[in-house]
Amino acid sequence: MPLSRAIAISALSCVALSALAAVTTRQARAQASPGTAAAKSYVLRPARVFDGIAAEPHTGWAVVVTGERIVSAGPASEARLPAGATTVDLPGLTLLPGLIEAHSHLLLHPYNEASWDDQVLHEPLALRVARATNHARATLLAGFTTVRDLGSEGAGYADVGLKQAIAQGIIPGPRMIVVTRAIVATGSYGPKGFTPEFAVPQGAEEADGIDGLTRVVRDQIGKGADWIKIYADYRWGPNGESRPTFTVEEITHIVDVARSSGRPVVAHASTAEGMRRAILGGVETIEHGDGGTPEVFRLMAEKGVALCPTVAAGDAILSYRGWRRGADADRSEPADLADVASRFLRAVHPGADQLELRMREDALHGDAADVAGRPLDHAKRHASVLPHRRDRLQVAPPARDGRRRCAHEAAMVRA
Repeated sequence: MPLSRAIAISALSCVALSALAAVTTRQARAQASPGTAAAKSYVLRPARVFDGIAAEPHTGWAVVVTGERIVSAGPASEARLPAGATTVDLPGLTLLPGLIEAHSHLLLHPYNEASWDDQVLHEPLALRVARATNHARATLLAGFTTVRDLGSEGAGYADVGLKQAIAQGIIPGPRMIVVTRAIVATGSYGPKGFTPEFAVPQGAEEADGIDGLTRVVRDQIGKGADWIKIYADYRWGPNGESRPTFTVEEITHIVDVARSSGRPVVAHASTAEGMRRAILGGVETIEHGDGGTPEVFRLMAEKGVALCPTVAAGDAILSYRGWRRGADADRSEPADLADVASRFLRAVHPGADQLELRMREDALHGDAADVAGRPLDHAKRHASVLPHRRDRLQVAPPARDGRRRCAHEAAMVRA
């Protein structure tokens, strides 16, 4: 069986078929008493089913869900319907595999809603958890059944508790893959700008050197991290510009320690040098990659490192600072946002004037927004971040791109 097909089948079984399936199975669990022998069954009958395997969406299919499991997906005429199953007709709709958000922060406000410093320094942990509970529910209802949540951003290990609450059925939400506090080089992260006499709470855990990094990586793993996240660069240059943080030796050691426990490593990196160090150090994915060059992207392809471009994050941050897309008469966008978009487009497809939903055959491209809360609203925003180019969100993806995206994102989060 081809690898892409195997991964797609894994995604179908492990991620779930859709947010609707996830919701109905949670309803079934809530309705069932502890002593119930048989879980409630549902038969979903949409107009089309895109399964991530076939070239085109299927018509005339039925999807059977029992309890929390997808029992079957295939031609309705061949479906074996459980006794007492409830049929849910979905005329005119396309059912597709649950979406995977590869870069989320459920414990943060949307970037266009509140400043990051205020959240880390002023908001009580209980308030942030309460908000994250709503974010988790909204994320599920927007169709995302798995999220890779890349940092609690000053909320400690609250992401671990949120994940457990969802897994235990206490609150609705997607399956969570968490990194807990994330790791930064001492002095490189934030909040900043305070008198040096005071120790200001940071948005991630500081660590340096072989011994220090070993301890912190193992400690985060012991407290529930599924992945380890590092910041390979950050805005700590002489003039506040982004510069690399960890050395290649330090990153390599982080990866070695994490891999010994079966955990992959993800790297925040927006500069070419930060990306290069992270790639050579052995990370699995690069987040952002704003300053990536063709040479760096080629190195990523050679090493099998995936990219999560998070192009919507810049759009949201700029809107928080007062910019509104389309508000100006000339519908212009800030130069730095346009530069990020152009650089990414050139790296993916030199000379292309459209954002394609793929990279080269031997590279991975993840679709991640790097936003929290109101996922459906941000999904729509995400689709319009690069104007005059093809939308990134489609109900039924084109055959070639849709299948590859199912396989790639499932591989990236190891679904």
